[in-house]
Amino acid sequence: MDKTENKDIVSNEVTDSGEENDLVIKLKTPIDFEGEKHEKIDLSGLENVKASDMVAINRRLSRNGNVNVNQELTLEYALHMASYASNLPVEFFDQLPPYAALAVKSRVTNFLYGWE
Repeated sequence: MDKTENKDIVSNEVTDSGEENDLVIKLKTPIDFEGEKHEKIDLSGLENVKASDMVAINRRLSRNGNVNVNQELTLEYALHMASYASNLPVEFFDQLPPYAALAVKSRVTNFLYGWE
């Protein structure tokens, strides 16, 4: 795959009204996981995350050795948040190609630090 193909691995989903939904990542190449093809990653569940869920993720990552001062800025934290928000196992996110994984990280981080 050349570099021009890499940048187009993910895009935002466009709703029926023509608006982009930043919390739904449309994958250019479907991901096969446990016999099911996934063409998009729906992170809209981030809107239901509570502080206690974030603390639980922090504790889980700390027990596993992620002691970064700003855990919420790490790829690992973003993948765990995405797992929680999408009801997909973290193993699904572990097998994403780099560009899709970084798109997930970007969307989670933007959601956490975005102001409405």
